[in-house]
Amino acid sequence: MDIHRRRIFPAELTIAAGRIARIDEIATAPNQWIVPGLVDAHVHVESSMLAPAEFARVASTHGTVATVSDPHEIANVLGAAGVRYMIEESRHAAIRIFYGAPSCVPATSFETAGAQLDAAQVAELLASPEVHYLSEVMNFPGVLAGDPELMAKIRAAQSLGKPVDGHAPQLRGEAAKHYAAAGITTDHECSTLEEALDKIAAGMKILIREGSAARNFAALQPLLFSHPDSCMFCTDDAHPDALLLGHINQLVRRAVAAGLDPFTALQIASRNPVEHYQLPVGLLRVNDSADLVIVENLQTFRVLQTYVAGQCVAEAGVSRWPFHAPKRPNAFHAQPVSPGDFALPSGGGSVRVIGVDDGQLVTRSEEVTMDPVRIDIEQDLLKIVVVNRYHPAPPAVGLIRNIGLKAGAIASSVAHDSHNLVAVGTNDEDLSRAINRLIAQSGGVCAVHGDREQSLALPIAGLMSDRPAEEVGAAYAAVEAFAKELGSPLRAPLMTLSFMALLVIPELKLSDRGLFDGRTFAFVPLVS
Repeated sequence: MDIHRRRIFPAELTIAAGRIARIDEIATAPNQWIVPGLVDAHVHVESSMLAPAEFARVASTHGTVATVSDPHEIANVLGAAGVRYMIEESRHAAIRIFYGAPSCVPATSFETAGAQLDAAQVAELLASPEVHYLSEVMNFPGVLAGDPELMAKIRAAQSLGKPVDGHAPQLRGEAAKHYAAAGITTDHECSTLEEALDKIAAGMKILIREGSAARNFAALQPLLFSHPDSCMFCTDDAHPDALLLGHINQLVRRAVAAGLDPFTALQIASRNPVEHYQLPVGLLRVNDSADLVIVENLQTFRVLQTYVAGQCVAEAGVSRWPFHAPKRPNAFHAQPVSPGDFALPSGGGSVRVIGVDDGQLVTRSEEVTMDPVRIDIEQDLLKIVVVNRYHPAPPAVGLIRNIGLKAGAIASSVAHDSHNLVAVGTNDEDLSRAINRLIAQSGGVCAVHGDREQSLALPIAGLMSDRPAEEVGAAYAAVEAFAKELGSPLRAPLMTLSFMALLVIPELKLSDRGLFDGRTFAFVPLVS
């Protein structure tokens, strides 16, 4: 399948030294299609909870041959050493993982992270040939204000001819133009068609995201037909159980089912990211690297084989790549907690509440009148707690609505972007049990109710497991299932929980230092 000339023809490929040496048209061929390998244009490998090589083993079974990966999750825990860890571990990967230099570590100055990357450190990372772009610039207020340190990072990427990724939820109009004019080339946070069209008009590429928590494909689907040259597909954050089921191939399938022709769907899924990020990934041309996929047909895109540099790395849904046992760096210094640590303010008044919407990272700032301030399961007002995991400190406490638990608590050390401990619960006893479980295993996710518990340990930076994907996926699914048994109606309660401390996405979030309004970029009181 030639997506450049938009032709389908029977052919025989000759591969030599990992590259396509010849493409010869022939009279007949098997009833199978050879298509370019798929590329995830923006993903955090850490969010799969799998080490890089294990993530790659699974992704390859779905026809993915490369990813554009932002390592800022581990960078917030371990700094530049975390980025280097991901690069080193990816040398054992079945697919090509192209990393960026994290631009916002920490994401804001309003939270406690495990590390900080200044402009000099970012420039040093960018100078490496193994770092291909400047990762998502989440501090869009800093760009609009011309923050010198942030602008120095952008200039460092531009001086090397490396793209700059964006992250600017709800930014529109003149502000979006200003943001793009600073050198930002992409955005993966669009949740409405109008927002995406504003950013395309400003000159940005739109990464259409369908992850485990944020799902924007349906809202942005018209762009596939109206602006295919400005689109790419990404997952951003895909948890292990979801990754086992599919990857970018699912978005290609959905696009074709919606009426998009397969040439354009594959342009968006392969050619656009390869060209935008200048990736050394083949696109089914003579002399290209032999990065390709054999699919059953152009409707279901069921993957029969995946080749990377001419080597078959997956066949019939099974990886042909060996499991690699990863190293396990970490930074975890939280102290055990007790139920009395999570007291809410005495008295009452107008109380700010984080309002959650299923499938969205954007939250609402709601207000309820309470006296005293308390958990109210009937009104779905639960307690949310963030505990500093890098050094002992009092926990931050707030209220949240629409997590939906009727009993117990859930907790995670995956808490974007600083990855402190975040938990939501119906009572202080279960909250302390859940948090102490994570502390005991130096990171992970868990759901608890009394003496019942489901948990998954994440000993690599408190973000990733050192176990095979099938084990991790099953354990994660068990925690999610228990969270739903405890009452949560969310499709992905743990993924949703992991974004409740992400201050750069409005409206209301909770950091280890307090309640934060993402619109004004300032702390706000819980009770007023």
